[in-house]
Amino acid sequence: MKFLFASDSFKGTLSSEEIIGLLDDAAQKVFPGCETKGVPVADGGEGTVDAVVAATGGSLRTISVHGPLMEKAEASYGVFHSDSAVIEMAAASGLPMVPVPLRNPLNTTTLGTGELIADALDEGYRKLSIAIGGSATNDGGMGAMRALGVRFLDREGNELEGVGADLVRVADIDISGLNPAVAEAEITVMCDVNNPLTGPDGATNTFGKQKGGTPEILAQLEEGMVNYANVIREKLGVDVDRIPGAGAAGGLGAALCVFLHANLKSGIETVLDLIEFDDLLEGVDLVVTGEGRIDWQSAFGKVPSGIGLRCKRKGIPAVAIVGGMGDGAEKIYDFGVESVVPTINGAMDIQEALDRANELYANAAERTFRLIRAGMSVRA
Repeated sequence: MKFLFASDSFKGTLSSEEIIGLLDDAAQKVFPGCETKGVPVADGGEGTVDAVVAATGGSLRTISVHGPLMEKAEASYGVFHSDSAVIEMAAASGLPMVPVPLRNPLNTTTLGTGELIADALDEGYRKLSIAIGGSATNDGGMGAMRALGVRFLDREGNELEGVGADLVRVADIDISGLNPAVAEAEITVMCDVNNPLTGPDGATNTFGKQKGGTPEILAQLEEGMVNYANVIREKLGVDVDRIPGAGAAGGLGAALCVFLHANLKSGIETVLDLIEFDDLLEGVDLVVTGEGRIDWQSAFGKVPSGIGLRCKRKGIPAVAIVGGMGDGAEKIYDFGVESVVPTINGAMDIQEALDRANELYANAAERTFRLIRAGMSVRA
């Protein structure tokens, strides 16, 4: 028997690496001498850089950047295969970096994310994958583009800083100083939303509140975002609102597409391609995946659905071990996952489940492999 273990982390309790170890122990107990291989996986959100670096044998590069409030901060990105880099915008422009009382998307910037991209290009990396979840920003990506040489100007020709409040002041865009390495780069953006830049479903109205936006702030930001979109259309000839996903990460999706000619792609699909997951499936009899909680959302760009579909194409069964199940969890069966095994094995509150995560997962893993062994003996 050959097993492949490819689970997302259980946020706050078990890392992907710890899960791999628990699965290996359980598999060897039930199938002594079996062949196992584990690979950390993430869906383009938190943990993506760590998962890709671990799976590819890459390394982290840490630099000094500007955080969301222009504060000095340290941020890391991953490098691998000599020409590739993977970046999480949350490392430099993430919401947790802004104290709750200071959260106001008029004042935040993606400058630090742009500094990570610029550093990767300056270091010679030409295949960039950028995860854009978890942002504290609503600046249309102006901050990030400033770090790459784009200038956003007001009516008097003064360069703008690139925070949310500047959107309404943009009158002209100068791309003559854009980092020339951009023309040589292949840039993929991990994005699992289709929101436009403006309107009821746009960046501001969909995501602004969670970043500290009051109704008054959101109204100001939306006015600015409409102005920003109009200037891009007038000066660059691009109707940015026709780009699905332009509203992701407070409009960073728009900037990456317009100025860097990036391609938007599902986060889990990007990660699976980066770690060459299809090659790992060769000769595998069963894949075990999972995540902390599985529900109807898991069918849309989460680790179990991404893994399950890849397995389905190869005719390899996959099962998921999860912390808990919510409404619509059964939808995952349409995505190549044959069964779901929860780790919870009795009545307990959430805190007890978190405290006992290691023990509960080990128990669920053994139950899973015992069921597999029993199924192998069932006569058709």
